Amino acid sequence: MLTPTVSVLTSSPRMSRRTALRAAATVAGAAGLVPLTAACGDDEPAPLDPLIEQESRARDDAAAASAAIALAPDRTAALSAVSAQRTAHAEALRREIDRAAGVTPDPNAPATTTPVAPAAPLGVDELRTRLSESLRSASALATSESGYRAGLLASVSASCRSHVEVLLP
Repeated sequence: MLTPTVSVLTSSPRMSRRTALRAAATVAGAAGLVPLTAACGDDEPAPLDPLIEQESRARDDAAAASAAIALAPDRTAALSAVSAQRTAHAEALRREIDRAAGVTPDPNAPATTTPVAPAAPLGVDELRTRLSESLRSASALATSESGYRAGLLASVSASCRSHVEVLLP
């Protein structure tokens, strides 16, 4: 005669309500920690402000315009105007970069960023080419920005165009 056997696999101990709630709380707590621990593992630096490149271009253009006076003394007034205006662009861009980063500049601190003249002065034609590149770069970036930043970049681009077409034809 065959006797029925009880399988160990089919009989499981009953889980109490308290044990089920503890397990659910543990799973929920662990699931909540996953995003936090994933964020801690990111070593990627924050992206740089795209206006930094525009500020650098403006300072380089200002220095190039000042240096070009040595090669074209007859255009001193126009080149000085380009240098002064590109310096003003650089300063406006720096103020916006600082504002976006939450940096409050010290109004009593002396200016620390002084344009450095290029190794060899550029001629007016080379400066015109450089300013054309700056206007295209600022114009392209203006389309990806919004509000004040877009307006600032559009203004910089328009000014560079007037340098190329009006001051240095």
